[in-house]
Amino acid sequence: MATTNPRLRTKYKDEVIPALMKRFSYKSIMQAPRLEKIAINRGVNGAVNDKKLVDIALDELTTVTGQKAIATMSKKDISNFKLRKNMPIGARVTLRGEKMYEFLDRLIAVALPRVRDFKGVNEKSFDGRGNYTMGVTEQIIFPEIDIDKVSRITGMDITFVTTAQTDEEAYELLRELGMPFRNAVKKVSE
Repeated sequence: MATTNPRLRTKYKDEVIPALMKRFSYKSIMQAPRLEKIAINRGVNGAVNDKKLVDIALDELTTVTGQKAIATMSKKDISNFKLRKNMPIGARVTLRGEKMYEFLDRLIAVALPRVRDFKGVNEKSFDGRGNYTMGVTEQIIFPEIDIDKVSRITGMDITFVTTAQTDEEAYELLRELGMPFRNAVKKVSE
C-alpha cells in the first residue's frame, strides 16, 4: 500500500512547527503541540422510535470521514424518553493519522466555506486543556453528502484533540493549520 502524505501534514512539518517554536520559544520540536485526533460525534433525535435514523447517521458519517462510524449506545434507562440501556442513540468516529489530516483539510477548504453567512468559527470553544470543539449545524455542508437523499438536516460535534498544554497553544496550532477563527486578525494585532 503506497502511503500519501496529506497536504496539511506537510504544512505542519514545514511551516507550523517553526512558527510555534518561534512564538512560544520551545527548545525542541517535540515540545510543539500537534493534532492527536479528531472525534466526530452525532446524536440522533428520534432514534428511540426509528432505528433506521441511526443507520442513516452511520452511513453519512462514514461517507464524510472515509472511516467506518460506530453507533453510540445509551448508558442508562430513562422512562420519560422510552429509553432503555444499550439502545443506539447516535454515531461517532475517531480519526487519526492521514485520514485526520485529510478530513481537516476538506473541512477547512471545502465544507466550512459552504456554511451560510460564514464569518469564521468561534474561538471561545476551548476546554482549558488544549482541545477545541465546534458544532456543525447541517451535515449538507460536506460535498460527499447528496442533498437529494437527505431526509432530515442534522448537525454534529467535531472535537480536535491536541497535545497542547494551554488553550493559547492549541489556538495557535489550529490557526496555523488554517482554521478560520472569527477574530483571528484581532488577536494577532493585540
